[in-house]
Amino acid sequence: MGIVARIGLVLLGIFIALGYRAYEQLSVTPRLPNNIEFFEYWGPEGGDPYGGSLEIVPFNVSYPLEVIERLRKQLHDAPSLTAPLEEAAFQYGFNSERLKEIVQYWRTDYLDRWDERQAYLNRFTHFKTKIQGLDIHFIRDRLESVRNPKRIVPLLLLHGWPGSVREFYDIIPMLSNRTSDKEYVFDVIVPSLPGYGWSEGSSKPGLSTSKVAVIMKNLMARLGYRSFYIQGGDWGAIIGNLMAILFEKDILGVHLNMCMGSGSPLTMGKMVLSSLAPSYFIEKQHIDFYHPTWPKIVELILEGGYLHLQATKPDTIGTALQNNPIGLAAYILEKFSTWTNPANRNLQDGGLEQHYSLDALLDNVMIYYLTDSITTSQRLYAESFSADELGKAYENIPTNVPAACAKFRHELFQYPDWILKEHFTNLMQSNHYNDGGHFAAMQLPEVLYKDIVQFVNRLYVR
Repeated sequence: MGIVARIGLVLLGIFIALGYRAYEQLSVTPRLPNNIEFFEYWGPEGGDPYGGSLEIVPFNVSYPLEVIERLRKQLHDAPSLTAPLEEAAFQYGFNSERLKEIVQYWRTDYLDRWDERQAYLNRFTHFKTKIQGLDIHFIRDRLESVRNPKRIVPLLLLHGWPGSVREFYDIIPMLSNRTSDKEYVFDVIVPSLPGYGWSEGSSKPGLSTSKVAVIMKNLMARLGYRSFYIQGGDWGAIIGNLMAILFEKDILGVHLNMCMGSGSPLTMGKMVLSSLAPSYFIEKQHIDFYHPTWPKIVELILEGGYLHLQATKPDTIGTALQNNPIGLAAYILEKFSTWTNPANRNLQDGGLEQHYSLDALLDNVMIYYLTDSITTSQRLYAESFSADELGKAYENIPTNVPAACAKFRHELFQYPDWILKEHFTNLMQSNHYNDGGHFAAMQLPEVLYKDIVQFVNRLYVR
């Protein structure tokens, strides 16, 4: 045997040994912490995690005229944008000609009606309370006329990035009002995640999704609820999943519109197996939600550049976007285009107004702009993809909390039910929808509402 062949065999042996060792480590089911730290402090230096006020105070969205006029001037004085390539739509990112149109609308029509938009943002009751050293903002909507506690169902709605509480404005009244399809009303609690919108960002490193899950549990306890339902997408789905894992006995049910399987080798192996013979594992009419796998991976790569930036250098990209309203709008609104439907890349207008009003989209951008929260919001990526957080691998722990998955056609990635059931061992509902994308609560609120009610009706005990 030649020297090259011998070296090759040695290297192969080393790779096999290392691969087996990695498999052993990844195959070990992670354990929950013996004692979850409920009082971990995230506020400014010198604060007391036990000394914070338990007070819940009303909050009003209110900005003086000079703030709005400063924004108008920024939009007016912005440097000229580079012209798009000939015949290019959104394939290279946000089309600058379309961006000019949106900026013009923002600077004139939208800001001319800012009092109206601000009143709309205040249509629900807003509050703030101090949790673990941070001011946490939330919306709460419930019918005070309902006195029977058995008829009141607490529901925590969790948004993601680059969304905000604004995503839920159409669905909130559907949930909180009396309707013929449910024997109860929801007490709807919609927090801004820490570092998003009007919720304060952490002053120290480490505020990852598992830590946010604890903050959200503490918020619900502050409001008098030990047990409650959760609904979420994007980060909200990940945090909701973690709450179902960490607080399994207290979560009544978890409804997600971005259900994720575990990251275990078994799950990855099942995904490969499923791609080889999908008809053996997935109902024929739903195969194209999951396969062919490679084009979906390519799509994730096309859309995933932001994730690498924000998971590694959130403050750098944050500096480029903060106090830069046009850049901020392009960065955020591009996601509402391509994450709603990747085919929107081929449309000159990005397809935005096929699904959303410009007022709704700009309301969401305004929340990031007015609160200077783009940098703090992006830090959640860096903290959640840190070696410390990934090493915990909580998402690999199965949960028996009743679960429901609403699967919309153009969601970024989907897991088949037979794989999800490895993690969600009590998966009670899984519905496929031939329309819709990543921002389901904002795009198709009626569809998402009916899916939530269908799930809760299965569990509701009068």
